[in-house]
Amino acid sequence: MIQTLDHKDQQVAQSIRSVFQASYAIEAKLLNATDFPPLKRALEEYLESRNTFYGYYLAEDLAGVVEVKVEESNTHIQSLVVHPRFFRQGIGSALLQFVLESYTTNTFTVETGLANEPAKDLYYGFNFRKVKEYDTEFGIRKIAFLMRRGQS
Repeated sequence: MIQTLDHKDQQVAQSIRSVFQASYAIEAKLLNATDFPPLKRALEEYLESRNTFYGYYLAEDLAGVVEVKVEESNTHIQSLVVHPRFFRQGIGSALLQFVLESYTTNTFTVETGLANEPAKDLYYGFNFRKVKEYDTEFGIRKIAFLMRRGQS
């Protein structure tokens, strides 16, 4: 079940951060990153975010979270994470499908680490196309994706 998360609530923000931390610890290993900024994201940053968060629940467990930033003509998927206990169960796909069905912009963007093969496979599977690769100041190679409605 997917629902909007009230990230302004301290307890909800802590749950969101917990899923992010568990998932990003795995991504940092995939990317061979020693300095991984998403792992440094403080609780206050969740509480004060202007983005929208949606959670995928399995029973009482928050299994995955997608963070969405809506711009004038684009929906940016700021983050999409699944708790490692729930990997390979279609949760990332369900969250991504939910975003694509819930927002009416013609374009959607997302970025991930270049070495994050599971994330790249997910985005390619939803017809996202690579628009660029670049290096961050933290030495992480990233890939940016774009998906336009009606593209195949």
